[in-house]
Amino acid sequence: MTAAPVAAPVWSVDPRTGKRREQVAVEATDRVVDAAVRAAHEARGALADRAVRAAFLRTAADRLDAAGEELVAAADAETALGGTRLTGELARTCYQLRAFADLVEEGAFLDVVIDHPDATATPPVPDLRRYKVPLGVVAVWAASNFPFAFSVPGGDTASALAAGCPVVVKAHPDHPALSERVAAVLRGAAAEHGVPEGVLGLVHGFDAGLELIRHPLVAAAGFTGSVRGGRALFDAAAARPVPIPFHGELGSLNPVLVTEGAAAERADAIGGGLAGSMTLGVGQFCVKPGLVLVPAGAAGDGVVKSLAEAVAATGEGVLLDHRMRENVVAGVAERTALPDVEAPVAPGPAGEHTVGAGFLTVPAARLAEGDGHALLLEECFGPVTVVARYAGDAEAGAVLARLPGSLTATVHLSAAEAAGQGRGAGLLAELTSLAGRVLVDGWPTGVAVAPAQHHGGPYPATTSTSTSVGGTAIERWLRPVAYQGAPEALLPPELRDDNPLGLPRRYDGRLER
Repeated sequence: MTAAPVAAPVWSVDPRTGKRREQVAVEATDRVVDAAVRAAHEARGALADRAVRAAFLRTAADRLDAAGEELVAAADAETALGGTRLTGELARTCYQLRAFADLVEEGAFLDVVIDHPDATATPPVPDLRRYKVPLGVVAVWAASNFPFAFSVPGGDTASALAAGCPVVVKAHPDHPALSERVAAVLRGAAAEHGVPEGVLGLVHGFDAGLELIRHPLVAAAGFTGSVRGGRALFDAAAARPVPIPFHGELGSLNPVLVTEGAAAERADAIGGGLAGSMTLGVGQFCVKPGLVLVPAGAAGDGVVKSLAEAVAATGEGVLLDHRMRENVVAGVAERTALPDVEAPVAPGPAGEHTVGAGFLTVPAARLAEGDGHALLLEECFGPVTVVARYAGDAEAGAVLARLPGSLTATVHLSAAEAAGQGRGAGLLAELTSLAGRVLVDGWPTGVAVAPAQHHGGPYPATTSTSTSVGGTAIERWLRPVAYQGAPEALLPPELRDDNPLGLPRRYDGRLER
């Protein structure tokens, strides 16, 4: 008789030293994953009441707030992101949970539409009533760089629960101890409102993630991570006997274009702002500007000089794990070996466990011609960016035409261009085809949690057209259903004429609040 395989331990590791801190759990077996998904599936009914969902989300936020000091300390021990940054991120996460609670109570996300029969229409319209229902169990892959906002209690989890979907999270190996602590907080909040703790499952391990995406009771998935890992899961989701929606955020270059007029007007401000954005969080933001088009000539020289001074004054930093540090060091070395690539401030290894910030420069013609410099158009996750010096609008446009999809695209304009003179509007249109969020005279790091926010973009930035930040993130976990000719007594209350729940709706073509 063959002995059952021993589950591998899951360790919490200190990124500042690379040493193990504690064993947190063991990697989930197939049976453990199956049990977590089935428990989540059984918890669906407990989320049917919108009032319960809203109360659960608010209590989750309150409990996270109350445990904030302990959670921030646990997060810093595993990520080295620092107390100030993590305190702000936890506050953002709690705000997001409360914002979804408000959205659930309002009910507009249900998108209720009622059309009564109209025999005079061509073709005739029967009695039709449409709204949206939850998909079912949602699998979420936590991200490394936002241990609160894009992890166990993050936007994918919050929006799925708000939609009425239980969640099973595949914990990120960079912060397993924090993941367990946060999951316990959320389960406690669920229990307070009579919701089974199985409404939030948590599993560890690479193989557990594969089992999760294949599980027949998983109805949709949300992912934030690498292009390679996300694409593998995306393909697995599509290859299932019953394919499911896979909303993945994979990789993003986040290009920036500085016009000659803008460079001439405020070179120092642009260079300093770029340095702050590209080194924020040791360059570990998904919206870090990774390629910056700066004009050749004196105006652009001022931007590069300001950038060099600001980056050189930036201290070394610890990345989220040593594997990422190795990837940054190797990626920089490979890029600097390319012809005509220079490093005015060389990024790369600093101390034994740290990296120093820096940037590379290259003639934009190298990128426009596509002569073996395609690597510079790929994300390098760390405190490094590429400055491409362009000679004329046509050369800048040729580079933009070669770029992959991004989460963001930014343009810095002169005062006259911003006022509608010159090609400002044309540049805005050009960048719109590249990204889901287009910025003017700003920097992409910092994603506001607001109703109008869109955090997504053309592939490979994301695998769908949806957002993972803001209220409309809830739409990913819903599907529309229309009832035709159903008697009023049989309809769900959301679709009845007397509107007992007081929902916003479109009633015979009229928008009712």
